Amino acid sequence: MLLEGKKFYIGVDCEGAACVVGEPGTGLGRGEQYQFARKQAAREANAAAQELFELGAEEVIVWDNHGMGCNFDYEQLDPRVKIALGSGHSGRFPLLDESFAGVMFIGYHARENTPGAVLAHTYSSKAFQYYKLNGREVGEMEIDAAFAALKQVPVVLCSSDDCCIRQARESFPWAETVVTKQSLSWTSAVSKHPAAVCEEIREAVRRMAGRLPEMKCYCFSTPLSVEIRFKRMEEAARFQMVGKDGKKLALTDAFTRSGIIDSVRDLL
Repeated sequence: MLLEGKKFYIGVDCEGAACVVGEPGTGLGRGEQYQFARKQAAREANAAAQELFELGAEEVIVWDNHGMGCNFDYEQLDPRVKIALGSGHSGRFPLLDESFAGVMFIGYHARENTPGAVLAHTYSSKAFQYYKLNGREVGEMEIDAAFAALKQVPVVLCSSDDCCIRQARESFPWAETVVTKQSLSWTSAVSKHPAAVCEEIREAVRRMAGRLPEMKCYCFSTPLSVEIRFKRMEEAARFQMVGKDGKKLALTDAFTRSGIIDSVRDLL
């Protein structure tokens, strides 16, 4: 079996899942769209996990990383998976180590400042205008990929809307991808059927399994220059991130903090 004895980690957000567009003025919120999103994101993650097991994977961790990390009906998931959930732990990918063969991003979204991208944001649609690392604007996918790279674990698959997948293909051109929907605006899209997306994810996992030796880690050179622009001056003023010099990142203008940090792990 292609993946016999291997371990995989599936990071799962909600915004990029099929037929998820949120609600005007509130984004995903906690209404009917959220109730659907939490089910569909779990279904898409489960499709990937089940296919991994079919191909011989020994262990699969599914990480609920939307909001505070308690979203899914976990009984939807294959009983063989382990489930990372909740908040309060440091960093990303709890318990990820060098023994894992790859990480997958299911239901992620495009970064803030992506024109027309459904539910695009970087960590908080209310707080941040952008994150730049080493001069390049990045989103949650790139930051999570860099966390995985600290443990020498590559990105192997991404599933989301067309705008997010365009960014994934730029950053991780080796990874398998699945487009769940075509973005029309921040709260509208033309989506594939939820069941069809789950089948496409299974197919992408099968393709990935045959190409696993080609998969790569996504790394930033260090020390790392950071520039974070906020949407409100008071948020920038009270931001507490400490740079390599032991001081808070400098205010370069009323909305922006910047400086040098040792590693991507210092971001979160």
